[in-house]
Amino acid sequence: MNHFTKSEKSWILYDWANSAYTLVVTTTILPLFFKAMTDQAGIAANNSTAYWGYANSFATLIVAILAPILGTMADYKDKKKKFFSIALGLGVSFTAVLSIVPAGNWMMLLGVYIITLIGYSGANVFYDAFLVDVSPTEEMDQVSSHGYAWGYIGSTIPFVLIAALIFKHEAIGLSELAVMRIGFFITAIWWGVFSLPMLKNVKQKYYIESEPHTLKKSLSRIGNTLKNIREHKAIFSFLLAYFFYIDGVGTIIKMAVVYGSDVGLGSDTLIVVLLAVQIVAFPFAILYGRLAKRFGARKMIQFAICVYIFTCFYAYQLDSVFEYWILGMLVASSQGGIQALSRSYYGKLIPKEKSNEFYGFYNVFGKFAAVMGPFLVGFVSSVTGKSQNGVLSIVVLFIIGFILLMRVPKAADEVEQAA
Repeated sequence: MNHFTKSEKSWILYDWANSAYTLVVTTTILPLFFKAMTDQAGIAANNSTAYWGYANSFATLIVAILAPILGTMADYKDKKKKFFSIALGLGVSFTAVLSIVPAGNWMMLLGVYIITLIGYSGANVFYDAFLVDVSPTEEMDQVSSHGYAWGYIGSTIPFVLIAALIFKHEAIGLSELAVMRIGFFITAIWWGVFSLPMLKNVKQKYYIESEPHTLKKSLSRIGNTLKNIREHKAIFSFLLAYFFYIDGVGTIIKMAVVYGSDVGLGSDTLIVVLLAVQIVAFPFAILYGRLAKRFGARKMIQFAICVYIFTCFYAYQLDSVFEYWILGMLVASSQGGIQALSRSYYGKLIPKEKSNEFYGFYNVFGKFAAVMGPFLVGFVSSVTGKSQNGVLSIVVLFIIGFILLMRVPKAADEVEQAA
């Protein structure tokens, strides 16, 4: 990373910081903790999977509603960092609160988790928009890809510590659930401490001058953007495709552990596999960034979608630890690349001085999509009584996303090549 500027490195480091939340809270330890709570309460596995999906859908729905409004307000001078700091504080503090939720109160656990997810997702709206402030257009693919790549490595450090404590919980005289609680607190500290360079070194370079009645003017700007949507045809065509395929990606990330638990895999196996996914994803995320220079970001996104379609079909027939390992490696090969290139490809298309407004729309499409995917998995799992059917249902989202991405106007490709 030596060729990156100080602000680019600080921006990349935030991925290192917040990815610990993604791995520990969203993907592994909290889902296992939640499963243990619901098992103790006598709730059927397919129903608890559905509740987890519904909680994710509710949280992302709230963010989707707020994102364009807050994003548009943050385009004003000196506002972006303030909104980012508030969302960050909310996410970090309530992640720490997860460690003190009373035993057996799984509904309260879901409530606190929803607040952490709102803080995490809200901070990402402004974090993504800062990409245009820290990096020139021709470097966006590389910077974004390194963000995701180093995020994978950064998340493994607290995760390994927490996993080691879980594996040795009897030796240190604590229950497995007690160690998981400690893990939530460790995650909050990690996230907060490594966010400090972002808060200190990243500045808002592009902005709109402040004016009276900020909220009213922001709502007016949103209305004008939607009214003149034809002027941004390439942007909104891409967002429509993104709406579907990123839904599939996010759903797999959020539902992977509860799905593995439903097909009979133990918590130790799930933790080790997902740790390996983080490590393998690191070089692949950087590789996607380099290949985008040669083949273009859109083609690499389409390739990643194809990998995910195959992954869903493979997951349907999964019934052994070995096959779950293969599934994990398939996800690792494209998870970071598709997210990183989507973020940077979009950044090349939007007007920089309105980056928060347009990244607000970016997150609206992403978050509303994330409402549909987990709900789809939960609903199909409940109705059919098989989690495998729920996972297979995600295929349709990737197929629709791929077809729509092919229809993005040629102007989008021309912007990318000009960069």
